[in-house]
Amino acid sequence: MRMTSIPLIDISPFLEGTKQGRDKVAAEVKHACEEIGFFLIKGHGVDQSLIDATYDSAADFFKLPTDEKLKIKQPPGNTPRGYTPFKGETLSASLGKAAPADLKEMIDIGPVDVPEGEYFHGEQASFYFYPNLYPENPDAFKPTMETYYRRMNRLANDLMGIFAHALDLPDDFFFDKLDKNISAVRVICYPEQSEAPEPGQIRAGAHTDYGTLTILMSDKAAGGLQAQHKDGYWVDVTIEPGTYVINIGDIMQIWTNDKWVSTMHRVVNPPAEVASTARRHSVVFFHQPNYDALIETLPTTYDESTPRRYEPVTYKEHWNHKWNASRKM
Repeated sequence: MRMTSIPLIDISPFLEGTKQGRDKVAAEVKHACEEIGFFLIKGHGVDQSLIDATYDSAADFFKLPTDEKLKIKQPPGNTPRGYTPFKGETLSASLGKAAPADLKEMIDIGPVDVPEGEYFHGEQASFYFYPNLYPENPDAFKPTMETYYRRMNRLANDLMGIFAHALDLPDDFFFDKLDKNISAVRVICYPEQSEAPEPGQIRAGAHTDYGTLTILMSDKAAGGLQAQHKDGYWVDVTIEPGTYVINIGDIMQIWTNDKWVSTMHRVVNPPAEVASTARRHSVVFFHQPNYDALIETLPTTYDESTPRRYEPVTYKEHWNHKWNASRKM
């Protein structure tokens, strides 16, 4: 039967710790990761007041004049911090596909509360712990985004515990690859479309995410997210109040030897009749391993009849390749 919506999973029974609840949630997550790599979660424990404040700060920033936003423009090169203007990225290019620039603008925010030490500030650290660039206005933007970043890191760890349980591993199996992670918050605005897009141009081109998992919140304005089912068709991802959209990234696909799918997804344009008013905002948390984490396919996922499909790679190597390809400099 053709899938028409992604599954909604209440993860509170896992977080509450009963064996029956943990097993049930893990089984539901495993099925979703094998089927489409996307699911909605509720029962996540994130305060709605923090969600609302984060969303409001994002919307307030994008209302500023362009000159004001450009004061924190992303530095040259491949430093993932600060503001990227409209049409500054082409996500389809991360998969080697030629396409027009994406119809969005955004801010990238990296790790907060960065410790001292060579690992975080030495030559190998490169730009992974580069200081964040925050706007002067709105006043609440910096403290709100830093609070939100910390809370999303906690939720991501909860989800990685669920993933480990679903793969019959100890719940803390992945944590030593994530304890110095280089995760990022991306605050996105898909502006109203006052002119017709170029042929093939959409709000965010089809792509996969680079890391372990992604946690998305967004409004329900026209022109939204779609995920590609393993059978090739596209499924609308409809946001429900109080829920997050979760999708797995490339690293989980490598770890599971393609048993779990890093699903192609995109953000489509609104219908022409409402395009001039369909402004959309999203706040995305990209959970990413430590930059020096060696990503190796789990031994339990391959044997003589099912060969290993991936060679070991550090997350740094994987991330650099995809990020550099996506930038429209």
